Parts: sequence; structure tokens; C-alpha cells
Amino acid sequence: MEMTLPSLRPRLTFWQLWNMSFGFFGIQFGFALQNANTSRIFSTLGAQPDDLPLFWLAAPITGLLVQPIVGYMSDNTWHPSWGRRRPFFFIGAVLASIALFLMPNSSALWMAVAVLWMMDAAINISMEPFRAFVGDKLDPSQQTAGFAMQTFFIGCGAVIASLLPTMFSDVFGVSNVPVGGMVPDTVRYSFYIGGLVFFLSVMWTVLTSTESPPENMDKFIAERTASRRPGVALREIVGGFGQMPKTMVQLAFVQFFTWIALFAMWIYTGTAIADNVYGTTDAQSAAYQSAGNWVGIMFGVYNGVSALAAFLLPVVARATSRKAVHTACLIIGGISLASIFMITTREMLIIPMIGVGIAWASILTMPYAILAGALPANRMGYFMGLFNFFVVIPQIVSGLLLGWMTTHVFGGHTVQTLMLGGASMILAGVLTLFVTDKAVAAK
Repeated sequence: MEMTLPSLRPRLTFWQLWNMSFGFFGIQFGFALQNANTSRIFSTLGAQPDDLPLFWLAAPITGLLVQPIVGYMSDNTWHPSWGRRRPFFFIGAVLASIALFLMPNSSALWMAVAVLWMMDAAINISMEPFRAFVGDKLDPSQQTAGFAMQTFFIGCGAVIASLLPTMFSDVFGVSNVPVGGMVPDTVRYSFYIGGLVFFLSVMWTVLTSTESPPENMDKFIAERTASRRPGVALREIVGGFGQMPKTMVQLAFVQFFTWIALFAMWIYTGTAIADNVYGTTDAQSAAYQSAGNWVGIMFGVYNGVSALAAFLLPVVARATSRKAVHTACLIIGGISLASIFMITTREMLIIPMIGVGIAWASILTMPYAILAGALPANRMGYFMGLFNFFVVIPQIVSGLLLGWMTTHVFGGHTVQTLMLGGASMILAGVLTLFVTDKAVAAK
């Protein structure tokens, strides 16, 4: 199929890269609040540790359903004022902001799980087109820099969001103790700010960025009309699996083991630190809630490191290769995550988070930069959405198996589940060596 976007794109200035990526500050603000606090909210509302992975299945399943569909729809969208991707930025921002306001007000476990479904679907509606946005607007020589700028904002947003509950309790004296089994005020206020930041950040990108129309508008309109037939759309969405470039297939294995590790970390760091460092498994206790705040600090550290590393990794990749960088970063991250098992003082937990942050910076940059050079421009959104399958499938596998393994293999000690995650990330680093990177790293 003929490309519908220009094959040669003008180089963008630093501030143009800044504006088109700024929405990710809000997107990750929302994701960070979700990642650091969802297990805490579920536990406060009565969830048991071995049930947490099942409740978390909402996140990957919504991504599995939403991202390819949104990618396909955005590929076949054009509005004279709003462009191709920006309508989806806006719709997702509105829905995600509403969900962020609802989540901490959940009065029952079933409500919190339902809001998680809504929140994750909405965040994915905004996030997926942002990945394709880089492929749309940037020449291959700038794509690594474009994804690195997104990683910078992801890190910045996540640092602030992760620290908010601690800031509310330690600086402003807000109660961090659940009353009547409800979510603490520190978490509630953090989510309110998150909803506002999400919407305003995404709108900044919507209002300050432009998109180029298809080169052949008549051909684009004809293809779009055909794509709106349900049978055609379904056939193209499903048929894309058989058309995946070789590089994408190879990266799928890397992503699978990477995201098993990340899912284990997001689900179980809170309970692991509460048990291994604070000596409690009682979700209603002050010690457990203090552990939750410290996990927010830990997550803030790894996201802060990733924001700084985002600008260093492209430089190292130019001197070596994107594969070498990603391999090294994943191995460092895996060793760091597994080492939490040996740490029993909270201050020392900052050290492994530095290694996790280095890995996170690469996870958000290198696979997408490698992939973008192997994709056809007119199906960039769809294939980026399809690539997300290899992010959410391992999360579904983890959701189904990690709870059983934690209970029956690790005796309920979730810190051992983190060790399993570390081993999985190391394996992902080794598999990166077998990936074909067709595009030459930007010089």
C-alpha cells in the first residue's frame, strides 16, 4: 500500500519536540498514580495479596482491546483542524481525568476495579496515538530523540505523581490513615491533582502541535471510506498479525519478558516492602500505609533517573548501538529489581531503584525507536497499537499466574516474586541481542 505521509520530514526544533511530547507528562502522571497506589487502594478496600494480580488484569485487557482499535482508527482519521492523532489525545484526556477523580472515592472493592478498567482504557486512548505521533512527524534521524523526549516527560510526570502522597502527609499534614476502611486523604488529593494535570498537559500538545495532511487526499478519503465497513476494518485489524515485520516479531519476545518483570514490580512492591522492611501485612495499619508512601518515593526515584537517562541514552546509542544500550539497561534493571530481596532498611531501597530507572528509560525509548524504522508510515498507528499486544499479553499471563506462584511457591512472600521479575528482565536483555535493527541510529 502506498504511503500516505511524506517520506521526508523536516527536522523539528527542540521546542517543537517539547510541545509534541508534553502531553506525556500528564499521561504518565496518571499512570504513576495508578501504578504506585492501585494495589494500596485495593488492599485498603479488603483485597488479599494473592487476588491483586487478578484485579490488575483490568489494565492489560483494556490495553489489548483499545490500542489496536484506536491505532487503526487514528490511521484512518483526518480533520482539517484537529488532524489525525489529536482528536484521540483529547477524548482520552477527558475520560482519564474523570476516572482519576472517581478512583480514590471508591467505596467498595468492585467499584475500584471497575474504575481501573475505565481509567486504563482512557489513558490508552490518549497514549497509543502519541507513539504514532513521533513516527508521523519525525524523520528517522530524529525518532530516537523524539521517543527520548517522551521518556523525559514520562519520568518527570511520574516523579511528581509518585511523591504526592508523601508530600501531602509530611509537608501539609494531611491524614495518611484510612478511616472507616476508606482510602486515605493523601491518596485522594493526589488523584484529584492527577486528573487536572492529565487534562491540561494533553491539551498543551493538542493546542501547540500541528499535523501534516495526507499527500493524496482523494486516495486517503477512498481508503478511509472502505475502512469504515465493519468487515474491512476487522479483516485489516486481525490480518495485521500476519504482516508484522521481522523486527517487530523479535522485539515481541523482548517485550514479553520485560513486562512480566514490570507487572510484578507494580503489583507487589508495596506488599513486599511492607512485609520485608516494615514488618506488617495489615493494610489497615499505619505502618502499611507508611510503606505505601515509601514505595511512592522509590517509584519517584526510578522515574527521576529515567528522565535524566532519557537524554543520555541516545548519545550512547549513537556511539554503540540501540541494541547494545537496551541489552545493558535491561540486565542492570533486572539485577537491581532482584536485589530488593536482600534489603531490609528503607533507605537502601533507593539504590536498586536507580538501576530500575536506567532500565525504564530504555524500555520507553529503544524498542519504539527500533520499531519505528521498520514500519510503513501509513499504518504507523495500527502497528504501534498492535505492538502493545506484547506489553499486555505478559501482564495477563502474570495476572493469572503470579498470585498462584506467590501463594504456593513463595509462601506468600511477595519479595520473592520481585526476584522472579528481576530474572525475567535479565532474560529480556539477552534476547535483545537477537533483534534486527534496520534503521541506523540517528547521528
